Amino acid sequence: MPGVPEGVRPPPKDPMKGARGVFAATLILEAIVVLLALLVVPRFGGGSSGLGAGVVGALALAMILASGVQRRSWGLPAALVLQVLLIVAGFVFVPALGIVGLVFAVVWAVLVWMRREVARRMAAGTLPSQQDG
Repeated sequence: MPGVPEGVRPPPKDPMKGARGVFAATLILEAIVVLLALLVVPRFGGGSSGLGAGVVGALALAMILASGVQRRSWGLPAALVLQVLLIVAGFVFVPALGIVGLVFAVVWAVLVWMRREVARRMAAGTLPSQQDG
């Protein structure tokens, strides 16, 4: 299994498969929040232009599509690029969405940290599934 050094027993199930599922679900949730925010923002002032709504809608669609490619090696980097684009587009077109983007950036930071921690523990052979008995 990639990432597991020689002599260390790999876990019976790939824990990164679960992480990819969480990444995909987070992208879907983020797309839903972004699309719902586009419906609510005009009612409370500071609405976006047609161009802004189109750009943010395209980003939400890209997030939905990116959720389907999380099993690929470039899936996580693509999701992180979309996150940066959402923050930038949010602050340019709809400042409230920029704030939503920052909140999701914290979520992504925690998810990436958790993924690295699982990879580190897997390489060290200290995952519970790698222990005897």
